[in-house]
Order: sequence, then structure tokens, then C-alpha cells
Amino acid sequence: MDLPRIFTIRESTHRIHNPLTAQKLAALGESLHLAPGTRVLDLASGSGEMLCTWARDLGFTGTGVDISTVFTGQAQARAAELGVADRVLFVHGDATGHVADQPVDLAACVGATWIGNGVAGTAELLERSLRPGGLMLIGEPYWRRIPPDEETAQACHATGIDDFLLLPELMAQFQDLGYDVVEMMLADPDSWDRYTAAQWLNLRR
Repeated sequence: MDLPRIFTIRESTHRIHNPLTAQKLAALGESLHLAPGTRVLDLASGSGEMLCTWARDLGFTGTGVDISTVFTGQAQARAAELGVADRVLFVHGDATGHVADQPVDLAACVGATWIGNGVAGTAELLERSLRPGGLMLIGEPYWRRIPPDEETAQACHATGIDDFLLLPELMAQFQDLGYDVVEMMLADPDSWDRYTAAQWLNLRR
């Protein structure tokens, strides 16, 4: 049980496996206005940067689950580096179907909604770990413009146009599922550039 090797090579130097800069990630954590001691479950946690830095800066505790042995090891090393290994735990495992032993205050899945076969399934999965009144954090790509044809969509590394929605439609999907959208952090062209361009050097090396 692991990620394909090409994926771990492509993002081998990434601390954040999403098009979010460290500044955006920090701003997102602060925007949630959650108290120290907040319990977090991070599914598909990658190299653990979100959970580790939020533990250091905001006093959160929690568990990250990821299918990659490489990224899980990096997350454990990062927790030790930042001095938060006593507050966060990283588990190698399949996040699909993972439910916390105890309800958490914040259940997250950023950029990996395939674990629930899409947004709706991922929201249902996260809710199973969430305490009443808790927060859910989901990261999902969206189209800035609908591609003119399937070939163009596939050139954007999607399987087809139906993979993603426009942002207003994505917001409406959460409302249709019965959730209130209370905060949002958008990737921008610069953060996409840093995420994607860094992959080129990793692959070349």
C-alpha cells in the first residue's frame, strides 16, 4: 500500500503537496479562530506541513493519515524538527474510510477528495470523525473557465470536463450537501507556479 513512485519523486522536495504557499497555509490556520488544543484529523496528510506548523504556531494537536510511506516518514521527521512530535501523530495507511477513534474539532482533506470518490463522499467521510459543531476543511480544484472540449480538459491533467466545477458551483455544492461555507483560501497563479515548477527540478534530478 503506497503511492506510485513517480508521484513521490515528482513532489520529493515539497513540504506542501498542494498549490498553497507557507504564507497561505499559515493564514488559513489563523482564519479558523480555533483555540489551542484543537483536535485535528488530516486525511491524505502528505508530508505533514499543515498539521506540524499549526501545532507549532496555533497549539493544535492531531493525527495525519497518508498512504505514502515516503511522505509519512517526512511528516514524522518534520514533527521532530519543529518540536511537536508529542502533539501530532502521523500514520501510514489508506485514508479512504479512516475514522478517528475519538471525535475531532477539525476534520480535513486538502486536495485529495478521491479518498471519498469526490467532494460529497469526502464530506460524508470527514463528518464521521467530527464532533457536533466542529469544522470541516476540504481543498478542491475548480475550473476558472470551463474548457471548450474534453481534449483541453485532459491537457489540464483532468480526466474530463466533469472532474471539476466552476467556483460558484463548487460553493453551491457544499450548500446543497447541507454545509455552511464559513471561510475560504484560494490558490493563485503564483502559488500554482511554485507547486508545479518545483516538480520539474525534482523530476530532472
